Amino acid sequence: MKYIVLIARSLVSLFGIALVVLGILFWMGRALSLMQLHMMLGGLFVICLWVLAVVGFLTRGSRPLAFVVLLWSLIVPALGAMQMRLLPGPDHWVIQAAHLLVGLIAMGLGHSLARRIGRRPAAAPAVLAGA
Repeated sequence: MKYIVLIARSLVSLFGIALVVLGILFWMGRALSLMQLHMMLGGLFVICLWVLAVVGFLTRGSRPLAFVVLLWSLIVPALGAMQMRLLPGPDHWVIQAAHLLVGLIAMGLGHSLARRIGRRPAAAPAVLAGA
């Protein structure tokens, strides 16, 4: 599971950075043709959070944070999908900023969960009978 967590955490970082860069470009009115790419990367980002949440549920001491990550990972795409319909007009930047903040928090939660999973106490070595 160590490698699953390492890969998921790395992908959360990679996808997260790409999503933030694309989001800033969209905010500036550029690269709007890449919206589908942004949405696809967002879906992969959320799947990586789900992977971390599942491993977190399987790891003692990580379950509460895994639950928070799972819930938060549902908010990210919901806000993203509804974003264009919320507060249209000159004040739409508020929704864009909220979506950015929700995504950044998701990145942080994913990394926190990965660290928590990695810090789980090592299992006691098995003692061989009669040795």
